[in-house]
Amino acid sequence: MVRRHELTDVEWEVLSRMLPQASSGRPRLDDRVVLNGIVWKLRTGTAWRDVPARYGPWPSLYTRFRRWALDGTFTRMLAAVQVEADAAGDIDWLVSVDSTVARAHQHAAGARKKGQARGTKYTITPSDGPEAD
Repeated sequence: MVRRHELTDVEWEVLSRMLPQASSGRPRLDDRVVLNGIVWKLRTGTAWRDVPARYGPWPSLYTRFRRWALDGTFTRMLAAVQVEADAAGDIDWLVSVDSTVARAHQHAAGARKKGQARGTKYTITPSDGPEAD
């Protein structure tokens, strides 16, 4: 049974082909377990230290995440998934969603202060200078 934040067998089959092969040396954590831990962390937004122990030690997960991010593994995964989804007709390339929100204090946004007039009114009065005669 697959847990909520873990890859299905079909998803794993697609993504596992893009993972770099293990180098010789010390045995490392299973790639599927590590990738499930990374997915769990990214989906929940938690800190690396809070990833459940069933995915392995958090420093190992973080190290593998950084290595895969820097060597382009995640970029290759995204490209492969996009190619398969596009071939199946699951991507509408004409749709683009973008949003930017910059919240500001009400006074910074140019709102009028309470009780303040909209503009300054000037009153023109005759001058008492020598030209007034």
